Amino acid sequence: MDIAPEIRNFYDQGLEDRRLATEAPLEGIRTRVLLERFLPDPPARILDVGGASGVYAHWLSGRGHQVEVVDPVALHVEQAQALGVRATLGDARELRAADDSFDAVLLLGPLYHLPERPDRIRALTEATRVVRPGGVVIAAAISRYASFFEGFFRELVDEPGFTEMMREDLHDGRHHNPDNHPRRFTTAYFHLPQELSDELAAGGLTPEAVLPVEGMLGWAPGIADRLADDEQRELILDLLAGIEGDPALLAATSHLLAVGRKAAEVI
Repeated sequence: MDIAPEIRNFYDQGLEDRRLATEAPLEGIRTRVLLERFLPDPPARILDVGGASGVYAHWLSGRGHQVEVVDPVALHVEQAQALGVRATLGDARELRAADDSFDAVLLLGPLYHLPERPDRIRALTEATRVVRPGGVVIAAAISRYASFFEGFFRELVDEPGFTEMMREDLHDGRHHNPDNHPRRFTTAYFHLPQELSDELAAGGLTPEAVLPVEGMLGWAPGIADRLADDEQRELILDLLAGIEGDPALLAATSHLLAVGRKAAEVI
């Protein structure tokens, strides 16, 4: 399981299981909404590749699905197992699962930690292999413009080194944090929407949708407090669903969610 040392060190801090609740609540809520929309009804057999500490797997298990996590970080596997999730060490590019053995496969992290396109295609090809004919693969990506918006809305752009990093992200999507600055993530690849769709197709899937997760509201002041209010949360989710199909707004988000389907068997 080849994972860059800086990526492993970043996740060995053990912060991933708290991040969605404290730093990115809209990402977590909206991802769950989209998963409910595209995943088959329970009970479905789901492979959560790069499932980290098992946050989504635990939630899906509670909804009646049979979920297994594969992750290259030992700490994540331990955290997922502590939640009662079946989890093992593994690599998205070389899954141990049998052909056509899952109803759905999630890739909610691997694509943005595989900077080289051939590795991303290999991960998608593996997901296609293990999902059943007609099954769905759902993959997350970071938007090419994430650090651009983050820099200005979070007032990070004046910090030494941020502008140079942001320009590199915009140029070719390759994100680096050589100084391990705590607010600048770790080695990653930031996608353009069409590029993400093309990669699904190259992995053997029929692309069905590429959608923004948080949209610009991910950077809105006071968004966490609004999400804590039932009426406000319903309004936010309703409006995001209403504008998610506008191509002019697609890349104006931190995260993208792509949905692809494996061809059904011809009888």
